[in-house]
Amino acid sequence: VQLQASGGGLVQAGGSLRLSCAASGRIFSSYVMGWFRQAPGKEREFVGLIRWSRDSTLYADSVKGRFTISRDNAKNTVHLQMNSLKPEDTAVYYCAAARSWVVRATEYFNWGQGTQVTVSS
Repeated sequence: VQLQASGGGLVQAGGSLRLSCAASGRIFSSYVMGWFRQAPGKEREFVGLIRWSRDSTLYADSVKGRFTISRDNAKNTVHLQMNSLKPEDTAVYYCAAARSWVVRATEYFNWGQGTQVTVSS
């Protein structure tokens, strides 16, 4: 499966953005789609995940209640709705796939090109 994230941009604190992760190729129903982010000088950080075949989701504490992950299987797309954005959410956001319910970046594969999100104060 190939993945491509899009939808990033510049937004003021308190604003919203919706990222998309378009998937192409063979997608197994057991796959988990994860969102990660990486700020300059920091390690890649888990944001959240969703099962490809169910609506089960998991979020990092830092985004819980503000971010929502959804999927559109008909369009092979996973979305990350980000509300109440903070300057500390500024990072490059990536989507990737995993074969199980995991949060470690090393367990994910087929990382797409990231999309920059910048939140101004």
